[in-house]
Amino acid sequence: MKSAKALRSYYVLPCCLLMLNLCVELVSYKARGLGDPLVQVIAIMAMVLFGGSMVAFVVSPAIETLVGWVQRKSRSTAGSFGEVLFLFVLGGVVFWLYYRVYILGPETVLPAAWHNHKLH
Repeated sequence: MKSAKALRSYYVLPCCLLMLNLCVELVSYKARGLGDPLVQVIAIMAMVLFGGSMVAFVVSPAIETLVGWVQRKSRSTAGSFGEVLFLFVLGGVVFWLYYRVYILGPETVLPAAWHNHKLH
């Protein structure tokens, strides 16, 4: 039980918070298309509140359950290799998404229909 709490505190929850930060960046990108700064701020705050709740009550527990399942499965088959592989993949996906959003731009992870239209 102690290792599961440590895993949650030091890896799963921070990864979920990083993903929430990515969602905030995408919401900010989309809110720029609303025009009115007051509406932009209200939209961003509402989405962050909703996103924070989703991370806390849905995403983080789901990833913890998946990690627990992988941990049990890997112990019975291949030792801890499966768990370590899953954690590396999770970290790699979060890194890849951060790179795409912050270096290449938020539109690189959004479908073309969701891109903000540039005003001339």
